[in-house]
Amino acid sequence: MEKVSVREAREQLAHLLDSIAAGEEVIIVRRGKPAARLTAVRKPQWQGFPDRKALRASVPASAESAAQAVRKLRDNERS
Repeated sequence: MEKVSVREAREQLAHLLDSIAAGEEVIIVRRGKPAARLTAVRKPQWQGFPDRKALRASVPASAESAAQAVRKLRDNERS
């Protein structure tokens, strides 16, 4: 962990960003006290949509079409 003053941080920003990208943590101190901590940005956790082949295979095929199922539901509501 590297500690730098505000003035040093302004003067060496490019160098500090390289250090942070390499995995180092930088503490910026003001008047001898920690004022900020710089760390690398976390990578997003989202990996995309999972494969749905297993889900599709586990659901049995319907004997009626979607249109027939909707008609049946509408008719049941009207009754």
